[in-house]
Amino acid sequence: MQICSLLPSGTEILYALGLGPSVVGVTHECDYPADAATKPALIQPRVDPHAPPAEIDRQVAALVARGESIYSVNAGLLESLAPDLIVTQDLCHVCAASPDDLASALSRFSKSPRVLSLVPHSLADVWDDIRRVGEATGTQPAAESLAASLAQRVAAVESRSSSLHPRPRVLCLEWLDPFYIGGHWVPEMVAKAGGEDVLGIPREPSRRVTLEEIAASGPDVILVMQCGYTAARNSADFSKMCLRETFKGFPAVRHNRIFAVDANSYFSRPGPRLADGLELLAHILHPSHFPCANLREAFLRI
Repeated sequence: MQICSLLPSGTEILYALGLGPSVVGVTHECDYPADAATKPALIQPRVDPHAPPAEIDRQVAALVARGESIYSVNAGLLESLAPDLIVTQDLCHVCAASPDDLASALSRFSKSPRVLSLVPHSLADVWDDIRRVGEATGTQPAAESLAASLAQRVAAVESRSSSLHPRPRVLCLEWLDPFYIGGHWVPEMVAKAGGEDVLGIPREPSRRVTLEEIAASGPDVILVMQCGYTAARNSADFSKMCLRETFKGFPAVRHNRIFAVDANSYFSRPGPRLADGLELLAHILHPSHFPCANLREAFLRI
């Protein structure tokens, strides 16, 4: 079977199921595991990923206003790879290529491949998507085993954190300019890790918020988790914008509990590493109860 993955989390799922050799095409963002980055890139962004947050937001808004896609699909390369299966998503048209981006490319095929679109809103949905990928690729036993193992890890963290008090109030900043807070599975992760997400709503999309809303939320902990960015990039952007001074009255600032996390690896992508992200989050919120030595490079105190 020849498989093309148009989203990084899909690529991670395929590799976790032992399907790396069958993956023949990926996106420019597919960097885990390392072998994925050696595959041909089918997708490129039409915005500058290295620009400051405000400029990226401006470029995205301009494309959306013109009714244009944020991503370009290399239709010729896709056709030459002749995939039997294409894994994509229909959750966020800003985060990764969607079925709409594929439409014109697939019109070139004499026989269209199967397209599996993933639309997770919660951790359970992500585990179910792993099962769906397993069903589509004939790897059901491996998929069921992986999904069950991830669910067990999440349940173990939730069980340990359920009796911990106080539960810190957590602000999850998914973008800094303008401000967006995390949605979908992120508020659920905060709750299972022993915290209270002050603005996010489980299973609902991330949304834009005002500085006034943030101030009124009075967070004890601030997580800088810009979508798709590493801990170092998130820390740098936060510092460049002098947001510590803007937030100086917050409990999180007074008690030095602002953290930049590797959102790209552990929070933005709805794949197997969300379980690692949950364990990392539990360590940040309750360090004495949740040691997390193997992920210490995944977050920075700002």
